[in-house]
Amino acid sequence: MYLVLSIIAIIVCILLGLIVLIQNPKGGGLASNFSSSSQLMGVQKTGDFLEKGTWVLAITVMILSLAINVAVKGGGGANATTGDPDLNKQIENASKPTAPVAAPQSFPAAQPKAQDTTKK
Repeated sequence: MYLVLSIIAIIVCILLGLIVLIQNPKGGGLASNFSSSSQLMGVQKTGDFLEKGTWVLAITVMILSLAINVAVKGGGGANATTGDPDLNKQIENASKPTAPVAAPQSFPAAQPKAQDTTKK
């Protein structure tokens, strides 16, 4: 499932890049809203189609990214398990803490300090 969603997301990203490159760079941004329309009707409809296509593909990329995030269940973290039992055993053994081999069982009792009885 992850692989299929990834391939679809890559295709959508390529299409989005192509649509953005096809668009006319002379739009003028916000300034074009305040000036008179100098485009012919056919060119205006092509711009509307490309703008709607851009929005649809951008929203599709966002939805696909969320779907891929949901489809990946382990995330590759420490709790992720693989299909290989030997690898799972190695992961479990590596994550267990080990105690030192020659750890002392008890510490020697501390000797009390001798008090200085001479006065100056």
